[in-house]
Amino acid sequence: MDHLEILLRLTASVVVGGLIGLDRNLHGKPTGIRTLGLVCLGACVLTLATANLPDGHGHADPAAASRVIQGLVTGIGFLGSGVIIHENGSDRVRGLTTAASIWITAILGILCGMGSWQIAAIALVLVFVLFVCGKPIERTLHRRWLDKPEKEKQAIDLHEE
Repeated sequence: MDHLEILLRLTASVVVGGLIGLDRNLHGKPTGIRTLGLVCLGACVLTLATANLPDGHGHADPAAASRVIQGLVTGIGFLGSGVIIHENGSDRVRGLTTAASIWITAILGILCGMGSWQIAAIALVLVFVLFVCGKPIERTLHRRWLDKPEKEKQAIDLHEE
């Protein structure tokens, strides 16, 4: 792999991570452009560094890259778990979407490192579809099925007694 290809992959990973980070930052979440740009870049660098690791015979060892990717995907989960908060006195958990965005950003970095441009591009588009459409869909579903009008709740309560 030449220097230009390496630069392209690393730059693409920073752009991908930065775009996801920008969305998170604009929505007031604890991660932003720098954090997710670094997560994506780090995953890309690690993938690139292991892509040509030699086996015992001097040939590239694809199993080495696979093991590193497994460790990376698992390890990044610990970083994501740091933003998950359980609110005292309630069943509310916050930060799950941010944790998931850290995880998918690392995976997108891996894809950039592998040069899997089509998968990375489609996945990035789907991430933004979820960011844009997910919350309105959830609100609509909650209003429709979970937020029953008070009279309906009372009727249900009377029926259950």
